[in-house]
Amino acid sequence: MFLFGSMSTSKKSSRMTTQKATQKRGREPLSQERVLRAALEIADREGIDALSMRNVAAAVGVEAMSLYHHVANKEDMLAGLVELVAGEIEVPVIGGAWRAQMKKRARSAHAVLVKHRWATMLFVSRPNVGPNMLRYVNATLGCLVEAGFSYPMADHAWQVIDGHVYGFTLQKLNFPFEPDQYAAMAKHYIESTPMGPYPFLHELARHVADHRHDGLQDFDFGLDMILDGLEKELAKQKKKR
Repeated sequence: MFLFGSMSTSKKSSRMTTQKATQKRGREPLSQERVLRAALEIADREGIDALSMRNVAAAVGVEAMSLYHHVANKEDMLAGLVELVAGEIEVPVIGGAWRAQMKKRARSAHAVLVKHRWATMLFVSRPNVGPNMLRYVNATLGCLVEAGFSYPMADHAWQVIDGHVYGFTLQKLNFPFEPDQYAAMAKHYIESTPMGPYPFLHELARHVADHRHDGLQDFDFGLDMILDGLEKELAKQKKKR
């Protein structure tokens, strides 16, 4: 009985070892990409305040210490997340029609940043020098310079376009009510604010309350105004040459 019992235990142990080895071989190995993708899912779902080495480790099924082989700390993780997001934005074609390329780029950036609601502040509040971001910026400058913009003017152009993208995105993501609530809020504004000192605001609110104007901000409206201005500047530069 003792001998039989020992043999059964040995076989059982062998089977368990084999199963563990098979599971280990079948499991995706831990890598920086896997860590950052898990962090991205957490940030998209709960915001970057929810990110920690511990909960990212839990998401990939390892101990927190294992992450340090792939990301140095939370700051390193955030830099990696910016890189992932930057990699989703459409990069301008150097030598392509600059206006069409800048419009496509701006729309793409806005859509990506709305998708990743937490990302805009990371784009504007830290130095981001990973390869995806550098490629994105370099292509933007290259497209503008090849179109005839001087380097200083290309720099101004890039920054004013991004100012519109980031500002519009932040406002969209943080506005206190939804577009379908605008008319009701306009009506409330008319009723609660004295007309005398603010006649023009009252008239605009009436336009929205009466559905003569939707009150919605238009991303392309502002972008086209910027591009119109840049087109004029480019024409002036070409005349001076």
